[in-house]
Amino acid sequence: MDSSAWDARYASTPGLLWNSEPNRYVAEELADLPPGRALDLAAGEGRNAVWLAARGWDVTAVDFSRVAIERGQRFAAERGTTVEWIIADLRGYQPPARAYDAVLVIYLHLPAQDQTRVLANAAAAVAPGGTVLVVGHDPSNLTEGVGGPQDPDLLHSPEMIANALSGLEITRAETTRRPVATDEGTRDALDAVVVGVRR
Repeated sequence: MDSSAWDARYASTPGLLWNSEPNRYVAEELADLPPGRALDLAAGEGRNAVWLAARGWDVTAVDFSRVAIERGQRFAAERGTTVEWIIADLRGYQPPARAYDAVLVIYLHLPAQDQTRVLANAAAAVAPGGTVLVVGHDPSNLTEGVGGPQDPDLLHSPEMIANALSGLEITRAETTRRPVATDEGTRDALDAVVVGVRR
């Protein structure tokens, strides 16, 4: 979907489209890291950015949906946190090199060529000693999981993601199961989770 379609999707709900808690993998991987500078790419309404800011991080959040960014600004103000918000399409956005102690790319789904370029930019933005976390719906989610994009061209394996994070040491690259409540009961979504660090 383009930015106008996402604007409409966010505007169609009175509250947050997603919940206010951080993504489970963000909390899992970053909770014990000392605060520094963080970059949240495809930040949406900012639940991860606001969580990091509340923990003392200096956070920049980027998304191409103006409505999502406006909601993020209100959410951050409600939580008493400060986040730098940038409206930009990641396919053309170039973050500063080696500037961030943590870089997040959470559920961004683009065609392979665009995804590879965004992930390479994300990797380049990681400072020495810093971490990048990439989470997305795994290709196996189409047949074995629930939710997420149904276009296989937008789903990427942990191996593909890891290969795009050039210059980093990959410390985690796996497909994980995430319980999701559905009308038919709890089912598992299958996520690709990749962590890279710059030594």
